[in-house]
Parts: sequence; C-alpha cells; structure tokens
Amino acid sequence: MDTTVFWALIILVMVGGGIVQMVLQSRFKRYSQVRLTSGMTGREVAEKMLHDAGIYDVQVLSTTGKLTDHYNPANKTIKLSEVVYDTNSVAAAAVAAHETGHAIQHAHGYAPLKFRSAMVPVVSFASSIVQWVLLAGIILVNTFPNLLLLGIILFGLTTLFSFVTLPVEIDASRRALAWLQSSGITSPQQQPMATSALKAAAYTYVAAALGSLVTLLYYISIYSGRK
Repeated sequence: MDTTVFWALIILVMVGGGIVQMVLQSRFKRYSQVRLTSGMTGREVAEKMLHDAGIYDVQVLSTTGKLTDHYNPANKTIKLSEVVYDTNSVAAAAVAAHETGHAIQHAHGYAPLKFRSAMVPVVSFASSIVQWVLLAGIILVNTFPNLLLLGIILFGLTTLFSFVTLPVEIDASRRALAWLQSSGITSPQQQPMATSALKAAAYTYVAAALGSLVTLLYYISIYSGRK
C-alpha cells in the first residue's frame, strides 16, 4: 500500500472514529436525561430481561467508570456503570438491555460469542507483544523478514477479533431493542431513542474494526515490498 494512501485512510478512519465517539457521548448524555416511562433502573431492566428469558444464574452488579458496562461470561456477571445501574433513563435501559443481550447469547450458545470468547486468551497474549514484534520486524525487515511476518500474524488475530465482535454486538442490540419494545419498557416515543443510542455504540465497533484492518494492510504492504 502506498504510504500516502495509507495515511489518508488512517486519518479518515481516525476522524470517523472520533466523530462516532462524539455522537455516542452526545446521544448517551441526551437520552440519560429522558426518564424511562416504566421508571425502572438499569439494574431492574437487566434483571427483568434475564428473568423473562428464564435466566436466574447471572448477577447484575455495579462498576465504576463511564460506559464501562460489560458482560463477563466467565463468572456470569453483568456489570453496569453507576450512571446505568441506578438510573431510570432511556439510555440506561438501552445499555442494560444490550449487556443482558450478551448474557442471553451465552445462555443460548450463540456461536459468534463462543468463538469470540475462545479467542480472548490468544488475543490477550497477542496484544501484549504485537507492537514490540512489529517494531523489531520493521527494523529488521531486510535481514529477518519472518519476524515482521510473525507480527503481522499476531496483529491479524487482533483484527479478526474486532470483526468477530461486530455480529456479537449487533445481535445483542437487536435482542435488546426487540425486548424493550415487546415488554413495554420503552414507550413508542422512547423506542427510537434507544435504537439511536445503540446504533451509535455499534458504529464505534465498526470504526475500530476498519482502523485495525487498514493498519494490518499497511504492515502487509511493508512485508510485501521488502527488498
């Protein structure tokens, strides 16, 4: 890949990712001020969605930070940030239902989630050393090209992980939105707000995956163009 083209692409992806993050922050802030018609907090939303799905072995806990919400399949816990856990807003309901969607995926053996979970140990190891391997590989590309190839393989694993994450996140949002509507947690006026918030969150994963892909292609071009 030509260096100019690469930098143009990476700048485009970075700018796009920055815009997506700003949109996400803006929508979350806006919809955090809209009180949920049902009056339920994020914790209550998550617990009800779990019970409606027949799941009773998942704990809903509070965690510190902002937008740090996540589901941990290893110990079956949904951890909601404080602004989601104790808040009865549309944004809190959307986030809580999304994370609960992951718990339901786990309970139903959703294949992409199983694949992503299996990749976690390998990707964690790859992420811890990949930058050093790539740096050394670029420096020694003409004398020891296989080192750069190893770095590309490691980085390729992290890129693959980011793309495997996409269907997992999109499906969790789909489950969340369908349940919020069918259960009456969100009113007809609030449902589009929840949809808007979760779409903005999904775009952040798309931007991250594209950024990783562009960077991977750049490293491949260096390896392919070595003398």
